[in-house]
Amino acid sequence: MGVLTGAVASLAGVLGWRRALLAFAAGLVASLALPSFNIWPLMFVAVPVMLALMGGIARRDFRTAFLLGWLFGLGYFISAFHWIGYAFLVDKQNYLWMMPFAVGGLAAAMAVYWGLAAACANATGFRGLPLAIMFAVSIGIAEILRGTLFTGFPWAVPGLAVDGMGALAQTASVWGMTGLTFLILTWSGAWPFLFSTTSPRLHRSVALVLLLTLPLSWAWGHWRLQQGIVENVAGVSIRIVQPAISQNDKWRGENARGIFDQLLALSAQAPRQARVFTHVVWPESAVPFLIDESAAARSEVSQMLGAGRVLVTGSLRREKSVDGKSDADKIFNSILAFDGSGEVIARYDKWRLVPGGEFLPFEWLLEPLGFRKVVTVPGSFAAGAGPETLTLAGAPPVGFSICYEAIFPDALVDPANRPAWLINVTNDGWFGTSTGPYQHLAQLRLRAIEQGLPVVRAANTGISAVIDPFGRYIALLPLGQVGVIDSALPRSLPRTVFGQWGLIIEFILMLLLAILAVYTFFKPVKTS
Repeated sequence: MGVLTGAVASLAGVLGWRRALLAFAAGLVASLALPSFNIWPLMFVAVPVMLALMGGIARRDFRTAFLLGWLFGLGYFISAFHWIGYAFLVDKQNYLWMMPFAVGGLAAAMAVYWGLAAACANATGFRGLPLAIMFAVSIGIAEILRGTLFTGFPWAVPGLAVDGMGALAQTASVWGMTGLTFLILTWSGAWPFLFSTTSPRLHRSVALVLLLTLPLSWAWGHWRLQQGIVENVAGVSIRIVQPAISQNDKWRGENARGIFDQLLALSAQAPRQARVFTHVVWPESAVPFLIDESAAARSEVSQMLGAGRVLVTGSLRREKSVDGKSDADKIFNSILAFDGSGEVIARYDKWRLVPGGEFLPFEWLLEPLGFRKVVTVPGSFAAGAGPETLTLAGAPPVGFSICYEAIFPDALVDPANRPAWLINVTNDGWFGTSTGPYQHLAQLRLRAIEQGLPVVRAANTGISAVIDPFGRYIALLPLGQVGVIDSALPRSLPRTVFGQWGLIIEFILMLLLAILAVYTFFKPVKTS
C-alpha cells in the first residue's frame, strides 16, 4: 500500500498537458464505477489521482483548479453520457450531425459544476486529508446544483456507484443518493492517508475513523436486508407488458394497428401461475396514437380487461385549445388509467420534461440554427402540475412517474399525501444496448430504497421490473426481450429518514464533513 500511495502522491509533480490528460483520464476511470460496469473500486483509484494533481497546484490558483476539475468532470460525463448518442442514430439522416453537440456539449456543460467545485476546494487553501474532504463536499454541493438549476439533470451522480456495492445501497434510505456521493467521494479520497507515512498522525487517525464508517454502513445495510421481510398487498396482482418495439418502427403510422394488437395479445395471455392479474401496466407512449380519443381502441381495451380490472398506460394526450386551432393544442406526455368499461379513471401529466427531447432549451436561438427536439410534436410538450398521489380501483394509492422523472430524488412523491407504491413507465428503446437503460433502472431502484416504496416499472424496451421497498428485484424482464411480468405487489415500509427529511439530511452530512475538514486542518498535528 505504501508503494501505491507513494506513486499517487508523486503525481503532484506532473505538469502541463500531462497533468491535464491525467485529470481527464481519471474522470473516465471514475465513470466505470457506474452501472452497467459497476467497477466501484475504480472510484477509489480515480479520486486519489485527481486529489494528487490538485495537491500539486498553488493554493488559491483558481484557474488551474477549475481547469483540472473541469477536465476530470469532462472525462467522467463524456463516458457516463455516451448512451445519449444512440438516440441520434434512430433517424440518422436528420439528427446524426447533432450527436457531438449533444453528448460533448452536455458533458462540457455539466463538467463546469465540477470545475467550480475544484476551484472552491482549492480556495480553502487546505492540503492533505482536509482537501480530500472538502473536495468531496464541494462535488456533492455541485451535484445538488446540477440536479436543480436550469431544470436539473442529476444523471450519473457519483453516488450511483453504490448500485454495485451490495448492502451499502441500503444507506440511501438515510442519506439519499447525494448523501452517498459525499460519502463515496470521501472514502475514495481518504484511504491513501491511512497508509501514508508522511501524513500527520491526526490525518491518519481521522482517515481511519472515516473509513471505518464504510464497513459499518455495509454491515448495517446487510442487517436491514436481513430484517426486510415484505408482505404483499392482498388482492392485487400486476401484469407488466414489455413489447420491445424498435424505435425505428414505433412511430410509423402503418405500424399502429400491429403495435396495439401486440399489446392486447400480451396483456391477454394466460398467467403462468394461478394468479389472476388485476392491473395491467403498459410502457411510456405505448401506442402511436391518442388512445383516449379513439372509441374503437377503448372498446378493445374494455374487452381485454373485462370487469374489475384496470389498465395503466403511457400515452400522448391532447388538450384542445379554446379557439379550436390545432396548432395551439397542448400535447402532454401522460399516464392514463382505464377501467373495465374503457373509461379514463385517472390521469397524470409528466412535469419534468427532457431538455432537447421534449422541449428545446433556448428555442429562439437554437431552432434557427437547425437544432430540433428528438421527439417531434408541434412546438414543445406541455408540462404537468407536479407529483400527485392518485387512486386506482382495487389498489392502494399510487404515485406515477414517466421515464426521466425517475432520476430526481426530490419531489418524486407528493409529501402531503404519500403513496403506497410507485408506477414508472418508460421507453429506453432510444438508447439501444448501451449503459443508459441500466443506469436508468439503477436510479429508479435507489428511489425505491430512498422512499421505502415498491416500484412497478414498465418499459417499451429497457428493463421492466418489480422492485420491493428495499430495492430488491422481485421480477425483471431483460433489455430487448418481449414478454410480460406477473407479480404480486409488495407492501410499502414506513416513511424512511430520507423520505421524511430529504435534502435537509444531506446538508447535515455535508456540514459535518466540512467541520471535520476544518478541524483536521487547523488542529495542531504531530508527524509521528
